[in-house]
Amino acid sequence: MALIIRSSPIHAAGCYTTTRIRKGARVIEYTGHRLSKAEGNRVYDKAAVTYLFGLGDGSTVIDGHSMAMFINHSCRPNCETEEIDGRVWIRAIRNIAAGEEITYDYCLYDGSQDEEAVCNCGAEKCRGTMYSRAEMKSRAAQKKPAAPRGSRNGGHRNLRNTKPPEMKSPK
Repeated sequence: MALIIRSSPIHAAGCYTTTRIRKGARVIEYTGHRLSKAEGNRVYDKAAVTYLFGLGDGSTVIDGHSMAMFINHSCRPNCETEEIDGRVWIRAIRNIAAGEEITYDYCLYDGSQDEEAVCNCGAEKCRGTMYSRAEMKSRAAQKKPAAPRGSRNGGHRNLRNTKPPEMKSPK
C-alpha cells in the first residue's frame, strides 16, 4: 500500500493513498506502545491532541506512533477499524481512488462531558461531532432534567451503554 501524509482540509495533516485500494483490503495497522487506560489518561491529561486507540473493553490503549495516527475522522468514511487478536487494522469499506484521503469514523466514547470533539469532515450528513451516536444519545440523556416525583415516564428508563462501541478513536 502506498500511503503518504500531506495537508488535509479535515484536520491539519491526513493520510492519503497514491494507489487504488479495493473494498475489503487492509490499508494499514494502527501501531504504537500499549498502555493501560489509566496510564494513558495520566500521560496525556493536559494534552490538546492524543492518538490513543482503545482496545477490547477499553482498559488498554495503543499510543499511536505510525502513519495510521494521521488518518482523520469522517462521518462518511471510506474505511473502518477492525480488531483482530489484539491488533487494530484499518480496512477499506468501499473502493478508494488513488489520491483520496483515508478516513474512518472515530466513534469517540470516553471524553469528559464538556468536551465537544467537533467534526470538520464536511460530509453532507455530518453529525457535527466525532463522538459515536450512542455516546451522543447517552450525553443527551444525562443533560435532561429529572422527572418530578410521582410523574409517569411510560415505564422507560435511560440506560447508559457501558461497553465501548466496536470502533474506537486514536484522537
